[in-house]
Amino acid sequence: MIETTNELKKEDKKDKLVLAIETSCDETAAAVVKNGRDVLSNIIYSQIKVHTVFGGVVPEIASRKHIEKINPVITAALQDAGVSLKDIDVMAVTYGPGLVGALLVGVAEAKAIAYAAGKPLVGVHHIEGHISANYIEHKDLEPPFLCLVASGGHSHLVMVEDYGSYRIIGRTRDDAAGEAFDKVARAIGLGYPGGPKVDRLAAEGDSSAITFPRARIADAPDDFSFSGLKSAVLNYLNQCQMKEIKVNKADVAASFQQAVIDVLTDHTIAAARRLGVSKVAIAGGVAANSSLRKQMQEAATKNHMTFYHPSPIYCTDNAAMIGVAGYYEYLKGSRDGWDLNAVPNLKIGQR
Repeated sequence: MIETTNELKKEDKKDKLVLAIETSCDETAAAVVKNGRDVLSNIIYSQIKVHTVFGGVVPEIASRKHIEKINPVITAALQDAGVSLKDIDVMAVTYGPGLVGALLVGVAEAKAIAYAAGKPLVGVHHIEGHISANYIEHKDLEPPFLCLVASGGHSHLVMVEDYGSYRIIGRTRDDAAGEAFDKVARAIGLGYPGGPKVDRLAAEGDSSAITFPRARIADAPDDFSFSGLKSAVLNYLNQCQMKEIKVNKADVAASFQQAVIDVLTDHTIAAARRLGVSKVAIAGGVAANSSLRKQMQEAATKNHMTFYHPSPIYCTDNAAMIGVAGYYEYLKGSRDGWDLNAVPNLKIGQR
């Protein structure tokens, strides 16, 4: 891995096109991004239908699908952007965290293209990509700001101190928010993927019908814990079954979702107030949840903060966000060599 600290040269101030690849889980994605803010194309091949029959992502199947689809997806991204490979200035790719086999497909492809076309290669952290998705539709957003990252594998409160500079304020101690959504969805018979299905069903239920716990960690007020909430929902369902009480699935979904949203919102706003931050953002798959977006907006407004969020298409895994993050890493002088490898447990801010 190569790091350069030279100041940005004059030629680097010209328009830069980034070709980005994202294959960290079960979406094969490629995008062309201009100057870190303008998305010229964003192609996503989703494997949801493939994995739904298994109730979740099967890593080996995901890797094979990536191999099958990655070349057509990249070709489509270039065509939609109206550019060719010779027009591209930077090659960016997710190299962690994620499923190691899936990551390897994207990393190998990016290295091959960068080598053959003589383009600089920049590895991108998947979560930093999610955070950077906020820059796409909010041209006025600049660091510093506080970002809640909530997805199937992560629940983080991240202080974005500068482009490419991050400090973790809080993290989950056990289950991530998205993981809890998936497990509860499975328990009430909604299937995979759980997040969108719980969100839709919750709209039909009463969020105050069932009292589920809101976990607080005494010595770490910014950290999250959703394992107890998940267990409380499972215990409620088991008790209903034992007592032969009919379960109102919509009420369960709404009450569970409200418990998650209350914790995510309260932690984010409390941390922002303590840190003196006036801008808060959300990112990750759970950030597409309609109720979370509404409650975060209301809480931010009440506390005189500006709230930012990406459109749902940029909340789930996509390559546009990787192109944005890759652009700012490139401006910092980050370059990767042909030894770039997949790092499934990559920590945020680690290069």
